[in-house]
Amino acid sequence: MGSIVAIVGRPNVGKSTLFNRLTGTKQAIVDETAGVTRDRIYGKSDWNGVEFSVIDTGGYVVNSDDIFEEEIRKQVNLAIDEADVILLLLDVTTGLTDLDIAMANILRRSKKEVLIVANKTDTHERSYQSAEFYSLGLGDPYCISGINGLGTGDLLDEIVKRITPLQAEEAELDIPKIAIVGRPNVGKSSLINALIGEERNIVTPIAGTTRDSIFTRYNKFNHDFYFIDTAGLRKKGKVTENLEFYSVMRSIRAIESADVCLLLLDATQGIEGQDMNIFSLIAKNRKGVVIVVNKWDLVEKETQTAVQYEELIRKRIAPFQDVPIIFTSTVSKQRIFKVLETALEVSENRRRRVTTSKLNDFVQETVGAFPPPMYKGKMVKIKYATQLPTHAPSFAFFCNLPQYIRDPYKRYIENKLREKFNFSGVPIQLFFRPK
Repeated sequence: MGSIVAIVGRPNVGKSTLFNRLTGTKQAIVDETAGVTRDRIYGKSDWNGVEFSVIDTGGYVVNSDDIFEEEIRKQVNLAIDEADVILLLLDVTTGLTDLDIAMANILRRSKKEVLIVANKTDTHERSYQSAEFYSLGLGDPYCISGINGLGTGDLLDEIVKRITPLQAEEAELDIPKIAIVGRPNVGKSSLINALIGEERNIVTPIAGTTRDSIFTRYNKFNHDFYFIDTAGLRKKGKVTENLEFYSVMRSIRAIESADVCLLLLDATQGIEGQDMNIFSLIAKNRKGVVIVVNKWDLVEKETQTAVQYEELIRKRIAPFQDVPIIFTSTVSKQRIFKVLETALEVSENRRRRVTTSKLNDFVQETVGAFPPPMYKGKMVKIKYATQLPTHAPSFAFFCNLPQYIRDPYKRYIENKLREKFNFSGVPIQLFFRPK
């Protein structure tokens, strides 16, 4: 495991801004509203050839009106436990507060490497205001400005001195990424917590608890992949606040970066229009998909309930029918490991490569059994096929008159491909080219 640097502090001192600065991304949501970040967010940073992980945390607060206060505190404490170096972020414009002192006392007990960082030092004159931070007894404060990058180079030099260089693991590049998506409050964070066996993500009955896309490494039972927990996706017309807009954008980016998406449905509400919109988004990005019907324990069941429910879903997602559907409950942990196994199978299906020789045997067999219909008195002949070097399965079929091949025949070829080579849960593309 490489070195980890955690950024902690009270709300609104600029932790997410510094996180984005160190990672060179816009991964963490930045807003003037206090308490935007709730869960731990992980990112990678590189300085002078030394790579390390960075954790952004929620603002540490006590006795506030925020109902997420206790959960955020838990996440901060977990981040402190994980980290090798901790950056205690303070605000020079407001000076030292009781919360800063309380935070410093916690860090002193942790026996970890701690760096005092005086943020919002946008001018050299403001650096004189950082002198009061010496009273914490945790060493020299490093004056920086997270928003414009002033002083961050010196801070990174000091971080690099105190950590063990992280050796780049080439294998990590191939680790599957599984995004969990769906409408608000269908149980996305609960599913991740149930699978990894710890309270990794904050869970409350309030819709919209998760705001950032949270990456979690799962490395157990001979499995190794990333979970991505996302904010719930609502219809555009119902997104009212700026924060939610950013959360939705993060979720869409998570779908784009994932290999497989677990689309969670609420069994008590059925498949709704917004679920179909999310499904279309997944299919458009050509990602693997598994439909997970959560809260199945709350549904009154008869003998054929699951079969009927599945038929209803398949009718809605037509013509893309070859999608695994699993009924589960995160509360009772019913079939949650089947969800995991299926997602990994779909990930393998998405990466599957079919050799040109096998594909041409398939063309001879399939086209020989049912050749393309004649069009305008002309006979269409498919001569050979090959798989294209793309991330998602794409196939090129070379024929004499590609413009005369109609959609029903394309669907026939696609269904036979799925049947023969097992592309369950993966959208595939077919291209018919002249030869």
